[in-house]
Amino acid sequence: MRIRRILGLALAALTLVGVSAAGATSAPNISRDDCASAGGHIVSRPYAGDACALPDGTTPAIT
Repeated sequence: MRIRRILGLALAALTLVGVSAAGATSAPNISRDDCASAGGHIVSRPYAGDACALPDGTTPAIT
């Protein structure tokens, strides 16, 4: 029972680290100059501010 509890805690800790790392990389920001140099254009999103529409289909927020 003790080994099962230790393994469960270790799995929970690794899952938490993975989720926090995924959250940090899923929402990158870009500047207006970087958007233009990457071939994108600025789009305005209602209630969300401006974003950069890049040729690959992603739309990171403008900082």
